[in-house]
Amino acid sequence: MTDDQQLARLLAAYDDQLRGTNETAGVPTSTDGPVIRVEYPNRGFVSYRSVAGLDGAELDALIARQRDFFAAKGQPVEWKFRAHDLPTDLPERLRAAGFEPEDQETVLIAESADIANRLQGRDVVDGVTIRLVSERADFERITAMESTVWNDDWSWLTDDLQRRHETGRTDIYVAEADGQVVSAAWAVYKQNTEFTGLWGGSTLAEWRGQGIYKALVAVRAAQAVARGYKYLHVDASDDSSPILQRLGFLPVTTTTPYVHTP
Repeated sequence: MTDDQQLARLLAAYDDQLRGTNETAGVPTSTDGPVIRVEYPNRGFVSYRSVAGLDGAELDALIARQRDFFAAKGQPVEWKFRAHDLPTDLPERLRAAGFEPEDQETVLIAESADIANRLQGRDVVDGVTIRLVSERADFERITAMESTVWNDDWSWLTDDLQRRHETGRTDIYVAEADGQVVSAAWAVYKQNTEFTGLWGGSTLAEWRGQGIYKALVAVRAAQAVARGYKYLHVDASDDSSPILQRLGFLPVTTTTPYVHTP
């Protein structure tokens, strides 16, 4: 199989298995034509497999309805655009409706077994303990660490991690040193798919560059293999993407959140 064929295969699996209803499982939703409107407690999210079949006026009206639905609730809404989405002028139509682009991320995919084999024995870092957690007190400690890393209020994360844990489809890990949470990451096992999503991985500044991020990937890859999930998927920042590509992840597309804030 050529590189182009492999990338096409991975992108097809991503589109078929991770978009639409599978992207929104476990959250209150409603549908509007080809899109799924996700109603999180404090914000909205728009998911879809494709909007390519709509003409310009229909697409503009669809975008406006999502904007207006959440604006009426006083909430922002995110329309998650992928670089291979059609029509090609979709970003311009989103901007015209008042949606603003945020930072672009790279969609990376790898086979779980391949990453687990590459990182075998790399799940240990001197002075650091990696631990699977399930208690709310640990979720609160993760929230405090993330708030420090991003210099922002991440208080919403505690309830989010609690909800994810209660589904039974998320493993949450902390990396600790001298009793302090220095990094955290979680693996989301996507129901009815072959995919495990890798989330988190933020690390306190003074602990970066010591292999903690890589160790957390290793632990989650091994567990994905144990659970029978074929693929790992990451929406990677510009900081994480080069690290993951060196580990064997392949870039299949990019994703950009377009957000309207009333």
